[in-house]
Amino acid sequence: MDNFGLGLLLMVVGMITVYFILLLVIGLGKGLIMLVNKYSPEQVVAARPARNTTNAPGDHKALPDQTTAAIVSAVSVLTGGHGKVTKIEKQ
Repeated sequence: MDNFGLGLLLMVVGMITVYFILLLVIGLGKGLIMLVNKYSPEQVVAARPARNTTNAPGDHKALPDQTTAAIVSAVSVLTGGHGKVTKIEKQ
């Protein structure tokens, strides 16, 4: 019975040690993230104006400029300036 008590004590001490080490790793990770965000902020890229390449030159069913501008603006807003309209087709 003495070995059982020693084994139980070692198990409890080991689990508590692992718990505190995990808390330490989480705390250090959050601290590192805060430091990186504070001293190295994300670079903001200026949005480029979209070119009107949606209508082919010989297209007789070309959309009005206001409609094309609205579509390009909506795509830009929804994608955070990363999307690009290359072709508009009516389905």
